[in-house]
Amino acid sequence: MANEEHLLEVGSLSWFYREALPKGNSDRLPVLLLHGLVSQSYSWREVMPALAEEGFRAIAPDWIGCGYSSKPDRRDFAYTSEAFLEALAGFVDALQLERFHLVAQGFLGSVGIQYALRHPDQVDRLAILNAPVTQTAKLPWRIRQMGIPLVGDMVTQDPLLVDRTLEGGGGYRVEDADLDVYRRPWLKSSDVGRSLLAIVQGLQLKTVTAEIESGLQQWQHPLLLAWGMRDPWLPPDVAKSFAQSIKGTEFVEFDEVGHYPQEDWHEKVSSALLLFFKRRF
Repeated sequence: MANEEHLLEVGSLSWFYREALPKGNSDRLPVLLLHGLVSQSYSWREVMPALAEEGFRAIAPDWIGCGYSSKPDRRDFAYTSEAFLEALAGFVDALQLERFHLVAQGFLGSVGIQYALRHPDQVDRLAILNAPVTQTAKLPWRIRQMGIPLVGDMVTQDPLLVDRTLEGGGGYRVEDADLDVYRRPWLKSSDVGRSLLAIVQGLQLKTVTAEIESGLQQWQHPLLLAWGMRDPWLPPDVAKSFAQSIKGTEFVEFDEVGHYPQEDWHEKVSSALLLFFKRRF
């Protein structure tokens, strides 16, 4: 089942997104999949058809400033969590997603968690994969340096940062053909590097994780934390302890998987998500 590619204009922003549609009619809720840094919707390429095969419409956008979506000047888009939340709300509204499941991965996926906490009427089930969920989370040096003035200006213009980040997050080699897709935006324009610099500088991780940590303690819907146990940046033991502190939360361990589970071992991710979305609560 092939993934479709679309561009959606929402106000002044252009969202690129991938979509996998189930065959025939299905009463299952759609699934919105959000990627982290430094990644794209392409990371979900194998998970999406697996969801569609089981009747779920799967939608994975490139965040604004990433991949093939708009990369506005920071004078026009602040690249803060609040700016991303507003943009994501516009994207969801434009797709007329009244109720859906949400999957958030990575440091930029934290915005997706914030969205769920602020829109519990829309998000039926929330799955978190290797994303910052406690105030102990810190950006790794590999990503933090991308936001340092002057240094970040140079680092974020190097297409090879994709290789170093995706492979450094788990220790697995990413196939050259896939790296070509990830690198392509850097080879086409310097805008993607400037946007990445702005994203890292605007992350406000301490403030964001404070909202996430307290908000998840009050979350009333099904919650899954699924973790690549080889993540060098977000310790699995912290995530597991946090999951155990929230009543009814499920924690799934992905052995031999790093920070980008959907890239490292998509079969494990697909299986865990399908079990979670199909389970009766």
